[in-house]
Amino acid sequence: MDDIDIAYLTEDKVQADILIEGLPGIGQVGKLVVEHMIQELGAEKVVDIISIYLPPQVLIDPGGVVRLPANEIFLWKGDEIAIAFLIGDFQSTSNEGHYLLADAYLDIAEELGVKRVYTLGGFGVGHLVEEPRVLGAVTDEKLIEEVTGAGGAMTGDEPGGIVGAAGLLLGLAAERGMDGICLMGETPGYLVDPKSAGRVLAVLTRLLGIEIDPTRLSEHAAEMEKILARYEEMERGKEEESLNYIG
Repeated sequence: MDDIDIAYLTEDKVQADILIEGLPGIGQVGKLVVEHMIQELGAEKVVDIISIYLPPQVLIDPGGVVRLPANEIFLWKGDEIAIAFLIGDFQSTSNEGHYLLADAYLDIAEELGVKRVYTLGGFGVGHLVEEPRVLGAVTDEKLIEEVTGAGGAMTGDEPGGIVGAAGLLLGLAAERGMDGICLMGETPGYLVDPKSAGRVLAVLTRLLGIEIDPTRLSEHAAEMEKILARYEEMERGKEEESLNYIG
């Protein structure tokens, strides 16, 4: 096995204008968005990627069959645009692996003819957010107006950087002459957040000029809000019991 093993699953020539990354991260925001887009558009898997830089384990599929962790690239061709989606089980377990895998993803993107990279993720704020904003970061000032025009807000006042694939793909894409945009939905950071993912999806589809039905994400978000409401009610009940006991 090579350090990074890339397997193309089709012999047909595949091309894409855009790469959209949605690997696991804060609130699983990016992964939720890309999974939803793949399902709604009916994208086809064209690349499998396995690597020693992914966690040392196997995953158990339904029925008990094991497999190595893998990241994947799916392809969808529309009338005006072709999109490659990067999704998978894990990000790298090491700093070196993050760089090497990001380079490998961009090698594939260049082979496909990609000219722009979108990376998606969550922006952890540590508390519940009623109306999550979508924060953007770009590789060139010329892209700012596109992000704000689509409903995003530029980062700048918020401290820190963008960790992992969502950040590295931007920086390394810029080195290769590709445009790059990161969209991050505000999220508590300690739970899976389909509500934030829905906001990111809305901004992203405006940028892409395509329509995708958000119903499944909206339903998932509504279910999550019910779960949170029940949890908060239970916590309030515990507090009241504690106060009664003390009294």
